[in-house]
Amino acid sequence: MARTLFIKTYGCQMNVYDSARMADVLAPLGYGPVEAADEADLVILNTCHIREKAAEKVFSELGRLKALKDARARQGRPLFLAVGGCVAQAEGEEILARAPQVDLVFGPQTYHRLPEMVAKLERGQGRLLDTDFPPEPKFDHLPAQGAQGPSAFLAIQEGCDKFCTYCVVPYTRGAEYARPAQVILDEARRLVDQGAREITLLGQNVNAWQAEGWSLARLLDALAEIEGLERLRYTTSHPGAMSDDLIGAHRDNPKLMPFLHLPVQSGSDAILRAMNRGHDADDYRRLVDRLRAVRPDLALSSDFIVGFPGESEADFQASLDLIASVGFAQSFSFKYSPRPGTPAAQLPHPVPEAVKAQRLDRLQALIDSQARAHLESCVGCVLPVLLDRPGRHPGQLAGRGPTMQPVHLAAPPSLFGQVVAVRIRESHANSLAGELAA
Repeated sequence: MARTLFIKTYGCQMNVYDSARMADVLAPLGYGPVEAADEADLVILNTCHIREKAAEKVFSELGRLKALKDARARQGRPLFLAVGGCVAQAEGEEILARAPQVDLVFGPQTYHRLPEMVAKLERGQGRLLDTDFPPEPKFDHLPAQGAQGPSAFLAIQEGCDKFCTYCVVPYTRGAEYARPAQVILDEARRLVDQGAREITLLGQNVNAWQAEGWSLARLLDALAEIEGLERLRYTTSHPGAMSDDLIGAHRDNPKLMPFLHLPVQSGSDAILRAMNRGHDADDYRRLVDRLRAVRPDLALSSDFIVGFPGESEADFQASLDLIASVGFAQSFSFKYSPRPGTPAAQLPHPVPEAVKAQRLDRLQALIDSQARAHLESCVGCVLPVLLDRPGRHPGQLAGRGPTMQPVHLAAPPSLFGQVVAVRIRESHANSLAGELAA
């Protein structure tokens, strides 16, 4: 019997990948995707614990879904509610206690068991909690990945051994695990056969990936040999894992795009030590210099946390100074909020919320000015753009340039999935507009 599935995804690209894999594992049970919760027989909230008040946002959404579930019960049509991801892993028992409307809570390492869990729900076996760290890698039990379109994600690594003091990932995703090289290559070939022209390799510390004597640089070289694959990217990277051969790959691998997400979090050495980042600000600057020496057109993205416990005005100014000296095409920035169970949650000298907000505004203003300048520098250029989505208006397609610039243009549907030359005519707040180059 056909059933319907709605997944709401919070957070990072790994969660986007996980949501797609959840849909893959549930497809054999007859669950097909729908666009809204009120059309679904099963709703999954795939959660992220990184953002401020992440758990409360989940409970707020569950409150709205309770009304939908109650209405469906009055109609005699059951609706199952499930919470997955990192909030589920960290706070699963509390979710079941506070939200009786939730039928299932599962962690990011157990979603390969979803068919069994959902079957138990359908048989009326009661509410379920599965947040174990199973001994077997979940990837070994997932079906072949479904088609994703011209631009595809491929998870090659999961978990983290870095233990930054503010971060829950080592506790919710577990220790670092690297998938075997041949498995990754086989999956990449299947994605290309299904129409992928660009693959983004995913991992919490993706540049720490190594398996069977292979480094990430060697894996990228092998992927570049796949016929029909035109572009490669990887995210998210840690500055401490940028090896010499990976830096060289940015020079030597023509399919590796000139864009790198390389989080630094702060420009203050004192704050970086308190965060247990394992590098200082000048280490980061020297790394950027090495990367740009081999790939001068490399565009960078980063993450910044403002208001970490003990952050002084001088510490914050050091972050502004780093941003000004490095230059970023885009970045993500957040006010520090304590994550339960992390060492930073116990640190003294919290920064007042008003100060955090003011600092975040100042930092984002600087980042936004750099992002606008990066887009404006593209006007008049001809960029290769992978057209992978509909545009804003009828008759348009959209895609991204080499440094992740969003580009919209008039183009026939026959060009969908192709890399085309686009002359950039205008820059807007967060995107570019262009036309097909003659």
